[in-house]
Amino acid sequence: MMATLLAKRLLSAIPLLLFLSFFVYVLVDFMPGDAAAGLAGDNATAAEIAAVQTQMGLDRPLFVRYVEWLGNVLTGDFGTSLYSSQSVSQILADRIPTTLSLTVVTMVIVILVGVPLGIIAAMRANSLLDRALTTVSSVAMAVPPFIIGLVLVITLAISSPIFPATGYAPLSDGFGLWLQHLILPALAIAAISTAEVARQTRAAMVDTLAKDFIRTTRAKGLRTRTIVTKHALKVAGVPIVTVLGLQISRIFAGAVTVEFVFALPGLGTLAVNSVFSRDIPVILGIVMVMAVAIVLINLIVDMAYGYFHPRVRA
Repeated sequence: MMATLLAKRLLSAIPLLLFLSFFVYVLVDFMPGDAAAGLAGDNATAAEIAAVQTQMGLDRPLFVRYVEWLGNVLTGDFGTSLYSSQSVSQILADRIPTTLSLTVVTMVIVILVGVPLGIIAAMRANSLLDRALTTVSSVAMAVPPFIIGLVLVITLAISSPIFPATGYAPLSDGFGLWLQHLILPALAIAAISTAEVARQTRAAMVDTLAKDFIRTTRAKGLRTRTIVTKHALKVAGVPIVTVLGLQISRIFAGAVTVEFVFALPGLGTLAVNSVFSRDIPVILGIVMVMAVAIVLINLIVDMAYGYFHPRVRA
C-alpha cells in the first residue's frame, strides 16, 4: 500500500536526520576560528575568552553539548544567536518566506521551460533543433548561478532597468512587485536546473516514444498531442519527477550565492553571514531546516510515483 511505503520512508528519515545533525554539529565545531574569542573582543585576554567559553558551554564535551542541543531542537528550540541574542527560531521564521518564495518561482520556471523543451527535443530527436537544445543545455549547466545572476543584473537591471537589481518585496505588498524582485534571482538559479530537467525529459521521452504501445496508439490514428500528453508523458513521468525532486537541493545550494548577489534576506544570505561570524546555533538551524525540507520533498516525489506507476500503489 502507498501508506505503508510513506510510513517506511518517514521511519528511514529519522536516523538519516539524526546522523546528519550529528555530522554537521561536529563539522561546525571544527570550523576555523573561535566563537568565544570573537564575542570576547579583539583585545580580550585568555581569561576573558575562557569565561565566555564557560558561559556558552563550549568547555563541555562535544557529545554532551550535542545531546543537549538535539533535545532542545526536538521541542522546537534552536537556541539563541550568539551575536544578536535573538531566538534562532524567530530568525529562521523571518528568513524562510524569502527562500520559499524564491524556490517556488524557480521551480515554476524549471517546470514550464525544462519539461516542454525536453518533450520538443524528444519529438524531433537527432534533428538540428534537438542538437541545438542539447548544446545550449550543456552550456547552461557549466555556468555557475552567481555568474548568470551578475549578467542578468547588468543587462536587465542596470543597462535596461526592467527589474530591480536587489532587494525583496513580500507577497503582501502585491503579487506583481513580489514577482519583479524574484524573477532575476530565480532565472539565475533555474538555468542549470532547467537544462538538467530538459535533458532528462528528452532521454525519458525518447525511450518511451520508441516502445511498442506508442506504435500501437499511432496505428490507431490518435493525435500526436494525445499520444504525448496522455500516454508517453505519463510513462516517462517517474524519471522526470525524480529529477525535479533532486533540483530542490540544487536550488538551495544556488540560493546561498544568488541571494547574496541580489541582497535577498533569505536563508542563503543568512547562511553566508553566519559562517563568516561563526554563529553556530544559526548555522545548525539552517542546515536542519533545509534537511527537513528535502526529506519532505522526497516524500512528495514518492507519492507522485503512485500516480505515474500503478505498481507502487499496489
